[in-house]
Amino acid sequence: MSVEQAPVQRADFDQVMVPNYAPAAFIPVRGEGSRVWDQAGRELIDFAGGIAVNVLGHAHPALVGALTEQANKLWHVSNVFTNEPALRLAHKLIDATFAERVFFCNSGAEANEAAFKLARRVAFDRFGSEKYEIIAALNSFHGRTLFTVNVGGQSKYSDGFGPKITGITHVPFNDLEALKAAVSDKTCAVVLEPIQGEGGVLPAELAYLQGARDLCDANNALLVFDEVQTGMGRSGHLFAYQHYGVVPDILTSAKSLGGGFPIAAMLTREDLAKHLVVGTHGTTYGGNPLACAVAEAVIDVINTPEVLAGVNAKHDLFKARLEQIGKQYGIFTQVRGMGLLLGCVLSDAFKGKAKDVFNAAEKENLMILQAGPDVVRFAPSLVVEDADITEGLDRFERAVKTLTQA
Repeated sequence: MSVEQAPVQRADFDQVMVPNYAPAAFIPVRGEGSRVWDQAGRELIDFAGGIAVNVLGHAHPALVGALTEQANKLWHVSNVFTNEPALRLAHKLIDATFAERVFFCNSGAEANEAAFKLARRVAFDRFGSEKYEIIAALNSFHGRTLFTVNVGGQSKYSDGFGPKITGITHVPFNDLEALKAAVSDKTCAVVLEPIQGEGGVLPAELAYLQGARDLCDANNALLVFDEVQTGMGRSGHLFAYQHYGVVPDILTSAKSLGGGFPIAAMLTREDLAKHLVVGTHGTTYGGNPLACAVAEAVIDVINTPEVLAGVNAKHDLFKARLEQIGKQYGIFTQVRGMGLLLGCVLSDAFKGKAKDVFNAAEKENLMILQAGPDVVRFAPSLVVEDADITEGLDRFERAVKTLTQA
């Protein structure tokens, strides 16, 4: 028996929610594949993917099945006990990566928090209390907790919350000389996104990541890769570090890991993991059976040659059409990114207008993203159908045409 729900509208948001978000004017209520329907029954094509989360689109049968099956068994037991889905998922992540140990939590910020705490604890145990400095990149994004927002290289997010966490330095991304100048014997970790996501969908150069690896080795520092946005097939590899062939000491994953169900993981080696002894770190919900069962289904679907090859093929479809649109209408100077994480860099005439592009696309029944004010971002499902790509980009072109001819 279903209980009738009271009707709610977008206007309710402004009455009941903390105003730290500015959501679109419509409310999505149902999704299937790469299509979404709003309260009025309008159909939209989804190229936003819940900000690189809905890795298999909406209501994927494998995920619905895994969640439903687990929901009828066991939801939560806490970390006083372990559970079967968590152990199976950990095995699958270890088998597919450099890692030997896994820590599960609930969000990218939590995974990064764990990574940064681990890096500082390893340095403290091995070298003493003076080795605690963390080097990160300008324009990076690592989460919204007080620690992770300070490691992130965007002061607009970290200013105004009291004294900042000390021992954090920011250097320009892809500038190896600047990184060399910053690293010292006090450095415990260098933290990088293989592709800066919120910073504008900017891939790292291979020589930069190789240089960072060498600097960390030479200075007894750990290399941490934040793959919250790039992980789980998004780059065309299961993780982007595999594309570069540069292996980190610690890797964080979230977003796509649960395909829409909140879950995150910190992956590392055994010799580092052993520094988090019982009681040093924890989380109530981390590794709960529901989340792990869904994530297990996600990795089973994604980590196959067919799906990963498909990501690269779909990348080519997107890039060719986006470059053509950019050239024809003079709106983009560059289309960059890897796999199905793409950023269109706005030309000088449209600098600062990514939100306008977002709004124009929505009027054409298309959901997209921005990555800062100067980059339009696409992060669709990794299994988005080619017909949806074509139709979605037709809608996008109509939006661009309207915007540029206004």
